[in-house]
Amino acid sequence: MDTEAQPTERDRSSSPSGAGPEQDPDPRGPEGRSRSSLAARLTDWVPGGRVTLSVLLCLVLLLLLNVFVAQPFQIPSGSMEQGLRIGDRVLVNKLAYRFGAGPRRGDVVVFDGTGYFGDADYIKRVVGVGGDHVVCCDKGGRIAVNGLPVDESSFLHPGDSPSAVPFDVVVPDGTLFVLGDHRGDSSDSRDHLGSPGGGMIPVGDVIGRADWIVWPYAHWTRLTRPGAYARVPAAGDRGGAHG
Repeated sequence: MDTEAQPTERDRSSSPSGAGPEQDPDPRGPEGRSRSSLAARLTDWVPGGRVTLSVLLCLVLLLLLNVFVAQPFQIPSGSMEQGLRIGDRVLVNKLAYRFGAGPRRGDVVVFDGTGYFGDADYIKRVVGVGGDHVVCCDKGGRIAVNGLPVDESSFLHPGDSPSAVPFDVVVPDGTLFVLGDHRGDSSDSRDHLGSPGGGMIPVGDVIGRADWIVWPYAHWTRLTRPGAYARVPAAGDRGGAHG
């Protein structure tokens, strides 16, 4: 009679000689389980659970976008009519000048006017950049930049002249000469020529470039740079165009 004990299923499964490497039954692995546990703990900790957590994450994302990428700005006055009306909201591109590029003539920019225009943010059009010679007005009643008259008819408020105030300025390096499109209803560089900074805006105080009108929906449009400014020659070079 064979008295040798027969191995049971339990013996075979626990035998070290016949067992392969232990398999993790969770396909997510340890890292996946760790992330899942963290999310579960956060969900349990936040009042309202997963819905509240999702809302908070969206708010944080919007805040980061608002601080570093794009910011809405409400038009407070009629100084940029007829293109921008009171109450319009524009989207300001805060990355436009952050990687080596600087404001260009014709750009519509939002800037901090503290110490120059007043303790507020302003929106104006760039007419002159560092080194430019800006004059108003030439014999044809137009603004001239570096000797070239600029046709502003595509954006100037109907009935406005380029300027009722004559000026002849050279824009210092690192600054901008800015004007509103509604010249008869705009306090801009012309009005601050005798103020600290001579009415010029430091490039470092520019918050960003206004690229889109986003509200109201009926005014939705992209703000483009007028072609008239693209033809202006660089300072000291009347023979070539400066883009």
